[in-house]
Amino acid sequence: MGAGNLNEQLRLVVVGHVDHGKSTVVGRMLADTNSLPEGKLDQIKLLCEQTSKPFEYAFLLDALRDERDQGITIDAARIFFKSASRHYIILDAPGHIEFVRNMATGASHADAAVLVIDAKEGIQENSKRHGHLLSILGVSSIIVAINKCDLVDYDESVFDALKSEYCAYLSELGVNPLAVIPLSGRFGDNIVSNSPKMPWYHGPSLLQALDDIPLPDSSQNLPLRMPIQDVYKFTNFNDNRRIVAGRIESGQISVGDELLFLPSGKRSKVSTVEPGETTAAAGSCTGVTLEDQLYLSRGDVISKVGEAAPSVASNVFGNIFWLGRSPMKVGRTYTFKIHTAEVKGRLEKINCLVDSQNLDRQDAAPEIPQNGVARCELSFDEPVAFDPSAFIAEMGRFVVVDDYRISGGGIIEGAIESKQTELSRGGVTRALKWATGRISTRERAQRFNQRPTLLLITGEDSLDRKALARELEANLFAEGKVPYFLGIGSVLYGLDSDIADNPQAGEEHFRRIAEVAHILLNAGLIVIFTASELSAKNVQIIKTLTYPDWIETVWLGSKVTTDLECDLQISSDTSTEEAVSQIKSYMQQQGIILKII
Repeated sequence: MGAGNLNEQLRLVVVGHVDHGKSTVVGRMLADTNSLPEGKLDQIKLLCEQTSKPFEYAFLLDALRDERDQGITIDAARIFFKSASRHYIILDAPGHIEFVRNMATGASHADAAVLVIDAKEGIQENSKRHGHLLSILGVSSIIVAINKCDLVDYDESVFDALKSEYCAYLSELGVNPLAVIPLSGRFGDNIVSNSPKMPWYHGPSLLQALDDIPLPDSSQNLPLRMPIQDVYKFTNFNDNRRIVAGRIESGQISVGDELLFLPSGKRSKVSTVEPGETTAAAGSCTGVTLEDQLYLSRGDVISKVGEAAPSVASNVFGNIFWLGRSPMKVGRTYTFKIHTAEVKGRLEKINCLVDSQNLDRQDAAPEIPQNGVARCELSFDEPVAFDPSAFIAEMGRFVVVDDYRISGGGIIEGAIESKQTELSRGGVTRALKWATGRISTRERAQRFNQRPTLLLITGEDSLDRKALARELEANLFAEGKVPYFLGIGSVLYGLDSDIADNPQAGEEHFRRIAEVAHILLNAGLIVIFTASELSAKNVQIIKTLTYPDWIETVWLGSKVTTDLECDLQISSDTSTEEAVSQIKSYMQQQGIILKII
């Protein structure tokens, strides 16, 4: 085989029902293309002799001793493999029904799939379930491999019947396989080259079909998408770099590029591409330093000013394949992991529920049962940057975590048009049009020795929040900080005077408050805002339009009377002096202000 092209890399998942020969197929292909480490094949053959087991190519992939003892694969193996045309990362996914969760994790990162079916045993429940899962996760480049044809004497009629039945099933899912190939993993028939044992088959071998899979739409030519994995800070040897690290899912990034970070809406230019490069492209794990050392966090997506920006929304349409033992219920809170973002969210509505085995459809339902598939509407507690999976697959896939376990997976098809989506879109537009001065927010924060923060003091209507806010403002100012008290009346009868008497203008009030807060936060201030009994929806509007990681909520009162999850609660019988002390202590813990000695 040739050296391959480092710029062409395809991520492949291999799936199928238990014992249909997935690992054997992959192991045989690695062996027949001389892709195994030197001596690996002889090592496994010797081990089989020592343990009195017949040699199987599947053992080449079984990394754990207990997997070989059990005779099954219990985790997804990552195999780096190359043909003459390109490089591959192959995910050998488990086939047992209890291991479908692991398979979902692998498939959620795959560009293409090989679905293996045993020619003698035929199409089984996981053959269908895996096919459905691949379609839900947006993996449309699928090759069907009819394996173990040696067990049916390479009978063409058996192959034709299985091909017809399974293609009809995939057609119901809207999937058209790239190829359906008869093969024998055990004897290597049609794995790398066409076998004389099946002269009636005139299509490509498995390796040829893999090499013919079109790469994802020239990901380097798509808009830049780099979800932030982490921000690394250095202090030794006067190294004050802050490296923003992540994997570039699409596009390219170069020194001098002007970047937009979403959903936070921040902007800066690239100073360096690490380590010591001038540019990096899709598929690279890299880091960049910025001209402005912004406060950025995991889950922000780096895009490029001048290119199409990702969508930002809190409400989306999506498809979900549910694996949890307990059903996924409408209205219950779950954790969603979308690229590097992790947010709380809910299943708001099921528009169509499908049984993954018989494809029976139900127009509406209160929950998604185990192994059920649903087209649905989702809401997140905070805006998320994403792209529809049909545009950039990696930016539109997600997994759902329930009780610390991956219990489902799916794709985002698009944003739901709503007031919240409109606000998010407005925030993106504002970020692109924002006129910046020569002094950065970070420089102002350093001058003031504080982290810009919007402190929302809310609570029971009968308690005096304004007195607490004013006392806190005076106390912080006396210690050299730069706070600003913003009472709701200051906005209501000024900026909002045109809608002050409109009972339907609640959302617009909070939109304008968020815009004022955004300006004050950019000025590096600690903004203290008061309003009675804020709800989660009120706070969500504010978070959508300004920096959500710079917002802290304080509830004044012994009982929280709304659905707001506050960061700090202060009892109603607490004195103003003690309440100020509690808030300042919390601010010190969060790094908003330094402890005054």
